[in-house]
Amino acid sequence: MQIDFIIRDLAPSDRPDWEEIWARYLEFYSHPLDPVVLETTWARLNDPAEPMFCLVAEHAGILVGLAHCVLHRGTWAVRDICYLEDLFVVSEMRGAGIGGALVEAVYDRADALQCDRIYWLTHETNTAARKLYDKIATRSGFIQYRRE
Repeated sequence: MQIDFIIRDLAPSDRPDWEEIWARYLEFYSHPLDPVVLETTWARLNDPAEPMFCLVAEHAGILVGLAHCVLHRGTWAVRDICYLEDLFVVSEMRGAGIGGALVEAVYDRADALQCDRIYWLTHETNTAARKLYDKIATRSGFIQYRRE
């Protein structure tokens, strides 16, 4: 599929489209949309003092993808590390290169910020995304554990 799109920073006027995409992303992972988390995340993404940023993909004036990133320190690096926490492209626009373009834009931003590295996680069953990730990054071999 060939479509025109642009990658740019999130803008305050993007709230309705961003919220719709964010809801679809959380639905994809069967995670309920908590209104407090929604408001907090929106505020953080729009606060230049927060160590976070959001890049969006826009097609025909409508957002069709997003990348949420969190910058943090680490014990194995002097410079910040960029965690690509959320990457999502609406299903009807997949296959047009938007996901890869979002990741490349994150690479560019992290490079401009002089980050030591960029990393992200995906579910092992997310085979479509993993095909892309295997082409543009190195799989670390680490397994995530967590406590809620």
